[in-house]
Amino acid sequence: MKAVVITTPGGPEVLQIQEVEDPKIRDDEVLIRVAATALNRADTLQRQGKYPPPKGDSEYPGLECSGTVEAVGKNVDKWKVGDQVCALVGGGGYAEKVAVPAGQVLPVPSGVSLQDAACFPEVACTVWSTVFMMSRLSPGETFLIHGGSSGIGTFAIQMAKHQGVKVFVTAGSEEKLAACKELGADVCINYKTEDFVARVKQETGGKGVDVILDNIGGPYLQRNIDSLNFDGRLFIIGFMGGTVTEVNLVGLLARRLTVQAAGLRNRSAENKAVIVSEVEKNVWPAIAAGKVKAVVYKRFPLAEVAEAHRVMESSKHIGKILLLT
Repeated sequence: MKAVVITTPGGPEVLQIQEVEDPKIRDDEVLIRVAATALNRADTLQRQGKYPPPKGDSEYPGLECSGTVEAVGKNVDKWKVGDQVCALVGGGGYAEKVAVPAGQVLPVPSGVSLQDAACFPEVACTVWSTVFMMSRLSPGETFLIHGGSSGIGTFAIQMAKHQGVKVFVTAGSEEKLAACKELGADVCINYKTEDFVARVKQETGGKGVDVILDNIGGPYLQRNIDSLNFDGRLFIIGFMGGTVTEVNLVGLLARRLTVQAAGLRNRSAENKAVIVSEVEKNVWPAIAAGKVKAVVYKRFPLAEVAEAHRVMESSKHIGKILLLT
């Protein structure tokens, strides 16, 4: 099969398509012939040598895919050859075929094309597990999403609005903020021209928001703490701004705050299967009902993977970037 190989750690130019061996499936896995995969920030970090795949997972990049089941292991009964599916994978999405534990496979949501289904596994599993399962965001609460126009952000806005939540977002351009507003965001803040803490306080009568989803890390920690309401929850899923900071902890105690962080890729197969099952139960009906839509910025053929990475690293995109095999 063809797969995208990271020939050496570096810039987008190190990504090359090569002929490699087909993956072999274990008894509890399915083999998917990939129709599409979607880019995630983690892919660019892996390309730079900063985020290796977990032990036992494919060395090729790609954390999600959609396609058709081509073979099933002997212990798999939920899926059969020919099923159209999408999946959360630990690696290997940037290839013509990928082996995936059966518990990480989802049906293509009703009303979504096979290609566009590749948009959903990583964002849905990340947002549902962090914001809803762990931070317990509930109807009537307020929710701040940093990077509202990203793949995660565009999904989180729609899912939170569907749940009856008031949504705040930050983004870095008027075009991105307009896209967030169109998806349902209630309060859109340009972090380049406005202090998000002041705006959050102003819009909440001085209280702050109930939950924050953050991918910046260090530089935003104090400001996020300052933006939270009593019993507020901050969830950190990335460190695009760095990992080190100095923080005044008084607000944590005074307002009973919770700070959590987690990734998805390094969780066990059992843990991922629980999240995937919850996503199928809670998110897939919202997609089928048209309440949550795929937001695709651009589709590239697999051969143009380097250009796709350049677009992601330019941060000009709104929503997801797909690679079609």
